Amino acid sequence: MSVVSQDSPRLRVVAVGLHGLRSLLEELVPLYRDQAEILIVDKAYGEAVDMIQAMRRLGELDVLVSAGSNGHYLREHLDVPVVLVRPGGFDILRGLAQSAPSVQSMAVVTYGDPPPELQAFIERFGLPVYLRAYRSQSDARRCVQELRSLGVQRVLAPGLVVDLARDSGMDGVLLYSQGAVCEALEGAIELARVARAESARRERLNTILAQLRDGVVAVDAQERVETVNPAMEAWLGRPAQELLGRCLSDLKPELQLRSTLRSLDAQQDVVQPVGERMAVVSRTPILEQGRLTGAVLVCQDPAAIQRLDRSLRSRSHRAVSHAARYSLSDLVGDSAVMCRVRKQAQACAQSAATALIIGESGTGKELLAQGMHQASGRRSQPFVAINCAAFPDGLLESELFGYVEGAFTGSSRGGKVGLFEAAHTGTLFLDEIGDMPLSLQTRLLRVLQEKEVLRLGAIEPAPVDVRVIAATHRDLAALVRDGRFRQDLFYRLNILVLHLPPLRQRRQDLPALAAHLADKVAQRLGAQMPKGWVQALLRAGQDYDWPGNIRELENLIERLMVLGAAQPEQALSVEGLVPELLASSRARDVSAGGVASGDDAAGVERLGPESLRGQRERSEHAYLLQVLEQCGGNREQAAARLGISRTTLWRKLRS
Repeated sequence: MSVVSQDSPRLRVVAVGLHGLRSLLEELVPLYRDQAEILIVDKAYGEAVDMIQAMRRLGELDVLVSAGSNGHYLREHLDVPVVLVRPGGFDILRGLAQSAPSVQSMAVVTYGDPPPELQAFIERFGLPVYLRAYRSQSDARRCVQELRSLGVQRVLAPGLVVDLARDSGMDGVLLYSQGAVCEALEGAIELARVARAESARRERLNTILAQLRDGVVAVDAQERVETVNPAMEAWLGRPAQELLGRCLSDLKPELQLRSTLRSLDAQQDVVQPVGERMAVVSRTPILEQGRLTGAVLVCQDPAAIQRLDRSLRSRSHRAVSHAARYSLSDLVGDSAVMCRVRKQAQACAQSAATALIIGESGTGKELLAQGMHQASGRRSQPFVAINCAAFPDGLLESELFGYVEGAFTGSSRGGKVGLFEAAHTGTLFLDEIGDMPLSLQTRLLRVLQEKEVLRLGAIEPAPVDVRVIAATHRDLAALVRDGRFRQDLFYRLNILVLHLPPLRQRRQDLPALAAHLADKVAQRLGAQMPKGWVQALLRAGQDYDWPGNIRELENLIERLMVLGAAQPEQALSVEGLVPELLASSRARDVSAGGVASGDDAAGVERLGPESLRGQRERSEHAYLLQVLEQCGGNREQAAARLGISRTTLWRKLRS
């Protein structure tokens, strides 16, 4: 083997030839040094195959150049493209014309069948030329022996026959001209360039396909596998090396493409079993310039589609963050009843069953629901909350179930995702479930039973995976008896029941709650509670029933903090800012048989149940107006500061 070029060109060509052909190659190869690296191998048949395989282990080979039987042998034993040096009619005529006049008998020997036009030419002009052909080394030897016995003097043939003829005493002339060798070298370089470009394109395509989570396989017109990505390797259960070139129907009959190649019909999103799994399969024929060249199959995992569906639902049309902010540890209090509630909530969080939280307003029902969500396996999924009492019937229905475009006059373009779909794979918290209209209770019951939701105006329901936590301050059993709540829905909700105690039943938690809420309000307002006021508030409210529960306690703390910061120069007292606590305390003293004197006694005489309620309402109304004024009349900002909804603020201001 001789190395003609020592550079590092883009293309690498190996030329295989012996004797005369090798001499031509050594003469012509330097002309192509700038285009490719060309290596010359002077071996034949098996030895040439062994050497070329050794060279491939050391580096890439793009194409081979050879001639005659040696070239055909390489084609049969190697998977590298082989360009053959083919003699043209001009080469043969030139060889015949160059014969000396003394040569009386000649022969032309070719590999394979001789050209018919050459046979016709010799017969037409009566030339003394024998035509012979060979297909193997043994054929070549028999051919040379026959020609010698016929008295042939000169043999025009490929290199193998030329050597045999010379060994037998005849004149051997190489059949290939410089033009034929140059044509073969140029063809090999062009083929290598095209093959390298095709290889780069295929490598790029394979890189793209490797990034796809869907399985993709492409076949040729005979259904032989041409391209397969790693995801499809997993579906077929074999590496790509064992798949390429194999018939897809033999590898996985259920993924066959024969029918697609036969009918040219595309199939999209067909759900079918593949082995022991289900898959969504699409089949498409490949037509190039109107000619069928193959087909492609895409295999999708339904689990991946479900994950995508979940992601799309959770990132619905509205850019709203549905996330739980609180955990069970945020339930402040170490009383026995609160410890029991946290323990029960932790246990209920491990179940997917519907849960019902019962408690008075302001006891922290949504906080408990968020804590259960955070303690469940759905913690990384959406937590969506809605107050069923805050919406009119028609609006509540569209909020819960969504609607399609054109479902009703004024509906949004493109429709709207309902809260059930927004909470897909997560938790939906239905606050004040006892105030839900009977008409919607029927729809809610169907969603809980069938696990699917039908948007307003839609025909096909969408499956949903939602854990529902409901809450109410009402006696649902009494509502059922009065016909204002569906009995079947009550039993569907009444599976896991948690009771949140009112603040008056957990007074030992008041100090911890007041300290926690004071820190929370201070952080929100950027203010500080006057020293000792939290303790004064607790003393003033030690006999108070706290009908507004934790929300009322937080509101009173905020009142003290706002007014205390606004009028620091005045001698304000806790008692002066929270008169409802003192009024309640005095009324309790009278009802318990206590004796009051002076102004207190006169005041107490006027404090019947109605006057006490009125005092509370007047104090609350004044405080609401004060906060609203501080917020510049912005009801949304005032409601946020008070920790209540805008609807509740509006209702309290009107009362």
